[in-house]
Amino acid sequence: MSGYPDLHLYINGDWRKAAGDLPVLNPATEEEIGRLPHAGKGDLDDALAAAEQGFRVWRRTAPVERANVMIKAAALMRERREEIAAAITAEHGKPLAQARLEVIRGCEFFEWDAGEATRTYGRVIPSAQGIRYIVHHQPIGTVAAFSPWNFPMSQPSRKVAGAIASGCSIILKAAEETPAGALHIARAFHDAGLPPGVLNLVFGTPSEISEHLIRQDQVRLVAFTGSTAVGRHLTTLAARHMTPVLMELGGHAPVIVCEDTDVQAAAVSGAVRKMRNAGQVCTSPTRFFVHERIFDEYTATFVQRAAATVVGNGVDPGVEMGPLANERRPEALTALVEDARDKGAEIRTGGGRLGDKGYFFEPTVLANVPDHARVMQEEPFGPLAIVNPVASLDEGIARANSVPYGLAAYGFTNRADYVDRMVEGIEAGNLSINTLEASLPETPFGGVKHSGHGREGGAEGLHNYMIVKNVSHSIGID
Repeated sequence: MSGYPDLHLYINGDWRKAAGDLPVLNPATEEEIGRLPHAGKGDLDDALAAAEQGFRVWRRTAPVERANVMIKAAALMRERREEIAAAITAEHGKPLAQARLEVIRGCEFFEWDAGEATRTYGRVIPSAQGIRYIVHHQPIGTVAAFSPWNFPMSQPSRKVAGAIASGCSIILKAAEETPAGALHIARAFHDAGLPPGVLNLVFGTPSEISEHLIRQDQVRLVAFTGSTAVGRHLTTLAARHMTPVLMELGGHAPVIVCEDTDVQAAAVSGAVRKMRNAGQVCTSPTRFFVHERIFDEYTATFVQRAAATVVGNGVDPGVEMGPLANERRPEALTALVEDARDKGAEIRTGGGRLGDKGYFFEPTVLANVPDHARVMQEEPFGPLAIVNPVASLDEGIARANSVPYGLAAYGFTNRADYVDRMVEGIEAGNLSINTLEASLPETPFGGVKHSGHGREGGAEGLHNYMIVKNVSHSIGID
């Protein structure tokens, strides 16, 4: 595709190619749009050495100076929004309008954390005469970060923003399927004057890179967004070296729709949000538990809106949903639909691939899905919604909590007592009532149970990137 960037590794302030490379494909056309260099052991060792030196410089840089570089880089990315968005649509498939919004969201992460960089306050603890106890927050060191393919710009932005704002250096391993967003981040920081070695960008075989980086003494934090299975593996690797982790893992978000809500509005918003990014969102609303009194009306409206979703190439006007990001996803969704159907679920719309070119899948709604179907326990990570009736709010909460995940959850109600019961009862790191927005730069984001550990964003967003040092100072009294 015209305008897709020439892909490089970024190490110690320099752009470089590598010995091996693999194709990057457009998921709407299956055509090759770029060649991605894969880092070898020598490249990774160079990145480690660069990050160690970069950390020595950056940790001594005043927080306000760090913030200024971040603000300048974000401004450059805003200026380059069209170029970045076009590259994201080419490699990921999402509609161009959604890609533009993702670029802005990534910039907002940098802008928020730039402000937080100047507010990493310590405190003085009251003590006896002649002694002072002072708590300092200091950068943890070099971060090995791993970002996924579903949001090529905003997901790496979270990791880079947290590390750089805190005074850390970072080696980012971005997704091989969607490398352009991370490349543009590195380019903006390079142009904004970030010292060499503070940010390093590599691509390659995920298992080889993670196993090489995580076992190095220079790496003081492992930050990962992705599946629970991979998160467990990386956590195990890190534990062998007593390296702390920041894990934002999979979800299987429930939506509880109470009988008092605006049925039509809740159904339309649910269907629209479910198909955003082709459902490839860790917070995507998926398991809809609808009060039995309004179940038929809600489901009919939901199905009608989902079926009306305009699917196509993300560069075409009016497209609401693009293809899935890679060839593995349609196969995985087909298997889940077939399993659910065989176990008694009703396919209300969709259920299969679209066309014979590209990785397109129909917007799909399953109803009355039994609990023993795989899709009730496994995150589909695609444009697939489950709508099941419940007899009460208590049943809805119990079924919402029935999976080992707890990243995001949603509720629709106008009753204050129902809100209180959801807040107290739902097991999730993020609960949204009468809205399907789960994450903003100014709010903490992360999961419970198998959905991860730690938080990104908000005032809590820099905590994982810093250590707490207590200083006891005896002054001496004559």
